[in-house]
Amino acid sequence: MPTDKPVVVYGASGYTGRLICEYLREYGIPFLAAGRDLKRVQEAVAAVPGIDTVEHEVAEVEHSAAALAEAFRGARVVLNTVGPFARWGHEVVQACLEIGAHYTDTNGEQNWMIDADERYGADFASRDLVITPGLAQMYTIGEIAANICLETPGLDTLDIEVFWKGYPTVASTNTILTNAAFAKAYYLEQNTYVEWPPDGGLYDVVVPGQHELGLALPWGGTSHPLWFKKDPRVANVRALGGVFNRPLMQAVPQIVAGALQQMEGKSLEEKYRIIDEQSAAVRSEMPPRENPRINTSLDSVHASGPLGRAHCVIHGNCNYKQTALLNAHAAAHLLQDRPRRAGFASGCQAFGYRELLGTLRAFGLVLEPVLEVHQ
Repeated sequence: MPTDKPVVVYGASGYTGRLICEYLREYGIPFLAAGRDLKRVQEAVAAVPGIDTVEHEVAEVEHSAAALAEAFRGARVVLNTVGPFARWGHEVVQACLEIGAHYTDTNGEQNWMIDADERYGADFASRDLVITPGLAQMYTIGEIAANICLETPGLDTLDIEVFWKGYPTVASTNTILTNAAFAKAYYLEQNTYVEWPPDGGLYDVVVPGQHELGLALPWGGTSHPLWFKKDPRVANVRALGGVFNRPLMQAVPQIVAGALQQMEGKSLEEKYRIIDEQSAAVRSEMPPRENPRINTSLDSVHASGPLGRAHCVIHGNCNYKQTALLNAHAAAHLLQDRPRRAGFASGCQAFGYRELLGTLRAFGLVLEPVLEVHQ
């Protein structure tokens, strides 16, 4: 049955999906909460504080392009949290094109974004719709910081890092293992994709605001090389990410190596089964709600050029809440105005980096950026 709700949250039974529902409630935006398991979606939405103050529906839907299009028809925006997206995203994007809806997701899969751009970007643009994959704290906050640095002319190189204190979810663990098993990770060098060494291991990095060095990984390459490849100001982009918990970071390569060893010589179906089992073993239940006194985030961008440098740091808290709010902001924007850029576009390109920063500040999720410029 078609819906009369303007926004769909697909994957509403998950941690991020539930948080998106919370922020849509705060915006007063009616929504359809959908997923593949009706009971789980109902339980997640019922846990949203004040849910009775906003119009909403709950629906179970089969994961096929036809079924999704039928269930979402009538909506203008679909916020997708069902990953890994290279595995599950195509049907949702195809459904959006079928019904004429804008699309965002929370992915961290460079291969999915490259594929989505090539396969769907032009079709979305021709209909004045936006497809914005990777609208999430781990990518968009760093993109905001990078754009603030690039307000200084003459800078063409971005060195980006993101750190956070948080709990791994089933989806995030599944994405890490899926990236490792099926995708390469790239950085940008002179506007050309260059593969990160697959056996590069952990990288020691300087984390602003603390004396201890941090440990980071390319984390699938992140979305930054992809977004800035189309920016005429930028030629080089490297991005690394990690958690502040050093023992946990030291364990990540071991977890990945163990899973890859189990997958060696297995069929595609068997590989996905192993990934699903390993993800559930890390955390199979809903993570505890974020605590702003504990779950902090940090995004740091060094931008440089032949005769200039800028450094921007954005401190925040509750990275999953940041992700949820970014998607709720996108929905609010798209219900009132066209995107700043149609087709395949990043969050900053589609909705404005200063506007996104203002929303995050208004909801108390990030500090004012710390910016140093030398020319």
